[in-house]
Amino acid sequence: MIRPELRAALQRHRETLAAAGVAALGLWIATRGGWLLGPLGLGLCALALVWAGTALRRTRFARAVTDPGLVEVDEGRIGYFGAGSTVLGGYIALADLAEIRLLTLRGAQHWRLKTGDGQALLIPVAAAGAPALYDAFAALPGIDMGRLAAALDRREVAQSLWHRPARASLDLAR
Repeated sequence: MIRPELRAALQRHRETLAAAGVAALGLWIATRGGWLLGPLGLGLCALALVWAGTALRRTRFARAVTDPGLVEVDEGRIGYFGAGSTVLGGYIALADLAEIRLLTLRGAQHWRLKTGDGQALLIPVAAAGAPALYDAFAALPGIDMGRLAAALDRREVAQSLWHRPARASLDLAR
């Protein structure tokens, strides 16, 4: 009954649409008046707008699955299971992650995750499960998620997007 392309667009933006519905509910509650319902409804609307902004950024991470492999985020570790003999996989703990780059290799975008000791993991942006990286990356200190989402739309060969902030060194000489 619904055209397939409209169904796909609604499915892709379902979280944003849910946030818009909650914002509309908040505005409706605010219009009921009074000292209690007005601020309560406006507060609900404000929270829904923040949720909608995050949902829009998360939607930019969601791509059609066109690249091989599977991404898994589990208990502070990012795992990529490569498919075939040409694609490698592995795990990197979020606590060990030191750098995130976005590379374009043979026309396909890949996240390059690098640890402090030099180990690297290439993850295709369009791999199955790759949208889960949004929430994993959001937990990193000092990361600008808007910059990461915008980088996906640019087709540059290499973009350095995040470095772990330097840890404060202890001065034991005192």
